[in-house]
Amino acid sequence: MGWHDFDWVDAFTDRAFGGNGCAVVHGGAGLHAETCMAFVRETSLVECTFTGPSDVADVRVRYFLASREIPFAGHPTIATVAALRSRGFLDKDDLVLETGAGLVPVRISGEEIEMTQVAPQFGAQIPADLVARVVGLPVDAIVSPPQMVSTGLPFCITVLRDRAALDAAVLDVGALRDLASSQGYDGSDMLEPFMVTLSGATGAGDTYARLLIAPPSPPEDPFTGSATGAMAAYLWKHGLMDKDTFIAEQGHGMGRPGRARVTRVGPSDAMTGIKVAGPSFVLMRGQVWLAQ
Repeated sequence: MGWHDFDWVDAFTDRAFGGNGCAVVHGGAGLHAETCMAFVRETSLVECTFTGPSDVADVRVRYFLASREIPFAGHPTIATVAALRSRGFLDKDDLVLETGAGLVPVRISGEEIEMTQVAPQFGAQIPADLVARVVGLPVDAIVSPPQMVSTGLPFCITVLRDRAALDAAVLDVGALRDLASSQGYDGSDMLEPFMVTLSGATGAGDTYARLLIAPPSPPEDPFTGSATGAMAAYLWKHGLMDKDTFIAEQGHGMGRPGRARVTRVGPSDAMTGIKVAGPSFVLMRGQVWLAQ
């Protein structure tokens, strides 16, 4: 037990109070999971990271929600690298992170941090009527078959017809539990749909997305980097995105606008990775006392 340095970083934004916040606890990778989850709950953030030494990469990173540890997350990866750089812990622009989902290469270019998420895995298609019930929308608001996709963390990718449908979505936690159970997931795993439209929130964007989250996490994620990678893989696989690189937007309806540049690695029918890049803003730093 003892004091740990931490940085609070807003990821996928170049300004304070935009994008998605993450608290990065330096040297905390050896802490007990219960301590890490309690810290996440204390911050009221969606996710926090805890770093430590690695035998196979430059840095080991553990990722936590308020309720459990997860193998990987996108905006916390960007935030972690931004925090390490701001502290002077990095002496190079190319590094590798050890995560629960494997090794994640990261490249720093100016103010932009780019991570290469692992090759996408395409899982089961989820019945559209079940997904529609979870987000309180009519079935015809969903214009492509929802499907589980992972580039390190699985998401139910759900393409909606327009911004109006996206804005109208409301999470039904009971229906979400029923959906998870019907797909063989246990009580600790949820299938919150990552909803996306094929137009941006601004003129600069190509897609606009939302992720509504079940308790004890906050009700909505401002920007979801891991889901953005999975979403991009889905769009390319199903022929819904004709650009090799595009701009993904999220969080504008929450007053926390975020953006990412997403690039495909390999052909659309044999992707070997998804690059997701964005800026970050180190908002605050300090020390926190955490029991082992």
